Amino acid sequence: MGKPTGFLEFQRLSESAEPVASRLKHYREFTSHLSDADAQTQGARCMDCGIPFCNNGCPVNNIIPDWNDLVYRGNVEDALQVLHSTNNFPDFTGRICPAPCEAACTLGINADPVGIKSIEHYIVDKGWENGWIVPQPAAVKTGRRVAVVGSGPAGLAAAQQLARAGHDVVVFEKNSRVGGLLRYGIPDFKFDKANIDRRVAQMEAEGVEFRVNAQVGGEGENAIAVADLVAGFDAVILAGGSEKPRDLPVPGRELAGVHFAMEFLTQQNKVNAGDAVPGQIVATGKHVVVIGGGDTGSDCVGTSNRQGAKSVVQLEVLPQPPVQEDKALSWPYWPIKLRTSTSHEEGCQREFAVATQEILGEGGKVRALRLARIEMLNGVPTPIAGSEFEIPADLVLLAMGFVSPVKAGLLEQLGVELDARGAVRASTEGKGAYATSVAKVFAAGDMRRGQSLVVWAIREGRQCAREVDAFLMGESQLPR
Repeated sequence: MGKPTGFLEFQRLSESAEPVASRLKHYREFTSHLSDADAQTQGARCMDCGIPFCNNGCPVNNIIPDWNDLVYRGNVEDALQVLHSTNNFPDFTGRICPAPCEAACTLGINADPVGIKSIEHYIVDKGWENGWIVPQPAAVKTGRRVAVVGSGPAGLAAAQQLARAGHDVVVFEKNSRVGGLLRYGIPDFKFDKANIDRRVAQMEAEGVEFRVNAQVGGEGENAIAVADLVAGFDAVILAGGSEKPRDLPVPGRELAGVHFAMEFLTQQNKVNAGDAVPGQIVATGKHVVVIGGGDTGSDCVGTSNRQGAKSVVQLEVLPQPPVQEDKALSWPYWPIKLRTSTSHEEGCQREFAVATQEILGEGGKVRALRLARIEMLNGVPTPIAGSEFEIPADLVLLAMGFVSPVKAGLLEQLGVELDARGAVRASTEGKGAYATSVAKVFAAGDMRRGQSLVVWAIREGRQCAREVDAFLMGESQLPR
């Protein structure tokens, strides 16, 4: 806890952000971590609540009251050690996690919750600024070799834990840079990719080997046969993510100008990194319609505004949620309420309870969408007769989530068992947790659980690493 009466004395403080007009001119991060004094004040608000529900609200079970108290008392280096004890990459989650811990904060029952995410951001940034974050190579090597397929947060967390346990770890990434959708799917203005690069450098110093442009189960000169991979390592972790996007089966879907969100976002991130992207999809001077009301849709809004879109409309099939949740019903769980992102603040028209009936075109290109208002009948979104209307559209971005991992290549060749959703089947409990149906092959992250949060991927990577370590050594001292 922090100061015993701090929650009565101090109000929640938000991180400072660059003004909209200024930040729209670049793709850099525009939110700054708290000052020392403000971080101490936020830490002081942590209550002596008896049962810290924030711990369970956090997927990696961060020991939040402990590091809040340490920050309040000015012991930031000790706070960093506590933070790292449960989370390999708080510099990731401190920037892009939606903070379910704050929804579970006891203070949040009748006041603004403690700014847990902002304190996490502060702690890890101070750690980098002061040189407290250094490689932690294993003192003794085991001689065991582990392959990790996929370098998103699950793969990175698993790789770092296993390397620190003394195993030789090789991470295979199909793209030219490490990070998976953490690098290519999240805009730079939300998450500077230098955060990945410095963690990769730390992990390389700990003995992790990264192989990029590695097409495991793919074709061409960079192809790696699945059988050879499995034969060449003592254990294999599948951490390739859930990359098959949900499509929109309506008339006109084939028109030019209709794209999946990740095509659009990935291309801009590559351009920002200095890569050449011929025929880049751009929103400049266009009426942009984003179909999907989640984080990916919000990222499309922010990117479109930076590219100079003429207008941006975001569509959501569900009704508009309440501005304020009913805490008596929702706490300590994640509440359903209206969420306005920084991208929305930069300019966006939001339409709720609408469904796309048809994509209209001219000369083979999209020109408009025909929409209908909907109502929920027995839990099913149903178009309201006579409510149809049209909106202009030169670029349509489908941001409706992901349905499963891509099966062609790696998963088909491996012959691993899938669950009803098309994800890799692997339990998280009991003996053999995270093990797949194929001997010595494990799975973690979105490839196992389906589309989810970065913080859930880190949790699964850490837990999977412990199971792999126990599989290789008979027991494990790694935390679960």
